[in-house]
Order: sequence, then C-alpha cells, then structure tokens
Amino acid sequence: MNAPIFPQSAQQRPVRLDLAAVAAMVAPGSRVLDVGCGDGALLQLLADTKQVDGRGVELSQRGVNDCVAKGLSVIQGDADTDLRDYPTDGFDYVILSQTLQATHHPRQVLVDMLRIGRRAIVSFPNFGHWKVRLSLLAKGRMPQTTTLAHAWYDTPNIHLCTIRDFVDLVEALGAHIERGVALDHAGAPIRVNAPWWVWNLFGAQAIFLLERDAPKKIS
Repeated sequence: MNAPIFPQSAQQRPVRLDLAAVAAMVAPGSRVLDVGCGDGALLQLLADTKQVDGRGVELSQRGVNDCVAKGLSVIQGDADTDLRDYPTDGFDYVILSQTLQATHHPRQVLVDMLRIGRRAIVSFPNFGHWKVRLSLLAKGRMPQTTTLAHAWYDTPNIHLCTIRDFVDLVEALGAHIERGVALDHAGAPIRVNAPWWVWNLFGAQAIFLLERDAPKKIS
C-alpha cells in the first residue's frame, strides 16, 4: 500500500484535491494569509503539512467560529473592503481559494493581494469549461456543475470568468504567472504543457501562483 501524501493528522477527513494543489505551491514555514478561508480546511492543511504561520479572513461568522474552534487565527472580514488595511509585504503568500468569483471588485482584490503578499495564489471555477458551454447552448439556461453547484438565483458568484479571462487580467495588472494548473471535474490535473485553449475548454477549475512584477527581459 502506498504511503499517504499527507500526515495522518491532516487526514481526519479526506483532503480536497484542489486544496492539496494549492498547498503544494506554498513553501514550508511561510507567512500565509488565507482570504475567504471558510471553515479553515486549507489553513489547517498548511499548518499540518507545511508548518506555516497562517492567518485567515472570513466573511461569515459561522466560518470564523469553525476556524477558531480548530485553534486557527482567523478574523471576520471582507476581501472587498478590508484588504486595504493590511501592510505591504506583510505575508509571503496571500491565498484566495474559490472566492474570487464571489467578490464585488475582483481586480482590486488581486491588486491588494499582490501588494500584501510577495506571491498570491488564486483558485476559481472555470466558466469556459465545455460542460458549461454545452449547457448554455443546448438548454439556454445558466449551468449547474460540480464546481458551479448553485442555481442562478441562489449563488454567491457574481463575477464568473474563464481561465483565459483570468490570464488576461493578470497580464493587465503587470503580474507574472509563476505556476498554474487546471483540474478536471474529478480534481485531476490536466497535462501541464497543454495549450491555454485546452485548459480553458477542459479545466473545471484553475489554480495560479502569481508574482507581483513581471520578470525583466534580458537584452
């Protein structure tokens, strides 16, 4: 039998594959701010496997309570309004996992993340996935999938985007994509060296590690 990827302490419940992919991008012992941290599953995973100095911001009181019950350092806050109060370079990584599409001002949230952290990690559902396109074409209705599970009238998502849209925004901000991965509906990574259109068509969700400034070109 193969050894588990994560220590037993991190496996009391099965680890979501997208959270495992995010955790793989974080260096051990880093200072991490998890924005929209939910019930603290990612922060707990990072504490157990990467021994990070983790902090969290969560909008819902229930999420904050769940995190505090786990011994995590989390405060109640809103990504759209409260990130501006954090100091520049206060963290090594700022993470926004499955939350970007629920923010009112995603561009400004990314700007704040790249100011606060030396690197930013962002994951989001891909609205360009083939099942989404097919559902719109065949049924003429807003789709529901594994990663977009809510009905249109009951969803927290207000700014859905495709992988291509996100890459264009990163370029417009002058940031640099250090690493990226697209996951299928089962959570398995799509071939790393596949072209963007493959990721955009077959990726149910995407995860990107960003650097604040694009590297200088050497003449």
